[in-house]
Amino acid sequence: MAETETDGVAEGRRSWRFWLALVVVPVALAILLSLGTWQVQRLTWKEQLMAEIAERSTAPAIAVADVERQLAAGEAIDYRHASATGRYLNDKERHFLATFEGQSGFYVYTPLELADDRYLFVNRGFVPYDRKDPATRPESQLDGEQAVTGLARAELTEKPSSLVPDNDEKANIFYWKDLSRMAASTGLPQDRVLPFFLDADSTPVAGGLPKGGVTQIDLPNNHLQYAITWYGLAFALVAVTLAGFFRRKSR
Repeated sequence: MAETETDGVAEGRRSWRFWLALVVVPVALAILLSLGTWQVQRLTWKEQLMAEIAERSTAPAIAVADVERQLAAGEAIDYRHASATGRYLNDKERHFLATFEGQSGFYVYTPLELADDRYLFVNRGFVPYDRKDPATRPESQLDGEQAVTGLARAELTEKPSSLVPDNDEKANIFYWKDLSRMAASTGLPQDRVLPFFLDADSTPVAGGLPKGGVTQIDLPNNHLQYAITWYGLAFALVAVTLAGFFRRKSR
């Protein structure tokens, strides 16, 4: 009699788990499949974005005035190949803390005064940490009209992360590219500063510094891997569920 009661309790537990699985497994399967499908959609979006960026960055350079018009029209300008001509305001260069090719230093952002009396902040490139002071690289202080070609970069509207330090304007060290504060710290009228940057290309400059061509187009694209993971978990869930079902049926 005791064995019969024990068997009955065990059978009841198995039946309860079976019905619970009938509810839980479809829900879990739907979640896993939806996550996998979402990653496939993200993969398509990322590949399209990378193709667009590749097209923008390799197309013939356009004037910064055209970049400005595209931005005003709501078009993407990041990594747009562009060119500008003007006069560098060397005494107003700003310094963004950076690492380039394994060396710590700064990206030099210098306002370029355009023919229409407006200003474009140009990331002229990298200088080592001990060459931050322009006096250590006088040959980099270019005079007269200069032409520069590179990639347009959209301005940041907020700090990228709470872990990023606040910009130290007094020491002229920027930890994130706050265009409005860069402009304000130079005393330039902000309404005459173009609302984007231009990262100079690798065209050599006098003295070799700043070293241009620092822009790296490296967008992580792990969506296929994530999709395979989610779909793989869904397949494993189905396999385990079917194995349990047939084992129960064979008893």
